[in-house]
Amino acid sequence: MHLLPAPIFRMTADLQARRRLGLTATLVREDGRESDVFSLIGPKRYDAPWKEIEAQGYIAPADCVEVRVAQSDSERMAYATAEPDERYRLAACAPVKDGVVEQLVARHRGAQTLVIGQYLDQLETLAGRLNAPLITGATSVRERQRLFEEFRTGALSLLVVSKVANFSIDLPEASVAIQVSGTFGSRQEEAQRLGRLLRPKHDGGTAHFYSIVTRDTVDADMAAHRQRFLAEQGYAYRIVDAGDLAPAPPAEGA
Repeated sequence: MHLLPAPIFRMTADLQARRRLGLTATLVREDGRESDVFSLIGPKRYDAPWKEIEAQGYIAPADCVEVRVAQSDSERMAYATAEPDERYRLAACAPVKDGVVEQLVARHRGAQTLVIGQYLDQLETLAGRLNAPLITGATSVRERQRLFEEFRTGALSLLVVSKVANFSIDLPEASVAIQVSGTFGSRQEEAQRLGRLLRPKHDGGTAHFYSIVTRDTVDADMAAHRQRFLAEQGYAYRIVDAGDLAPAPPAEGA
């Protein structure tokens, strides 16, 4: 329902129907047109805060962490002299994030983990470093289905995914997401990515959502905006410096 105000989708509201029902967990848009939904399908009937649903056991509890990294001197110089429309990409794709991703993956070794980002070259680098499959818009439907099924069954425990995994994917046992970059300040995308983890776990465990952010850049400004919807739902982000992350436990047999 959050897509309905977009020109390509709003025409569906003109289809003949005796009743219309829209369901969404993220009724938020950066163009401010959320209210258009109600003129297209009718008034809001019910709204349940996420934390209330969590307390009732319908979704898993989640630990949200913002991990802050710093650019090198040369990267700061490149960032400072870049054109404004290039600065977000430079900050979001800071190479220092790659090592932090590896550290977090090792920390949650064995957990069903998604590494999520916006920029394909960044994701390709990470997939290579992690020796993990990569799913993007160019991945065939058959291959996506195969990889998602292997992830569901536990045959795969790690996937690197682009924005194609933002919604309409059922991965019940996904318990860790590591976000390296996103679509600028999209609150909806932030909530959708956390939502990939919130199916209740068979062991009752907590989901872990990490957002790796380059400090003192537009990446940090966008992250603050992205987090607003989840903050309104009662989620708080713990802020951790990358240098203060606890080391990963040793692998079994090491």
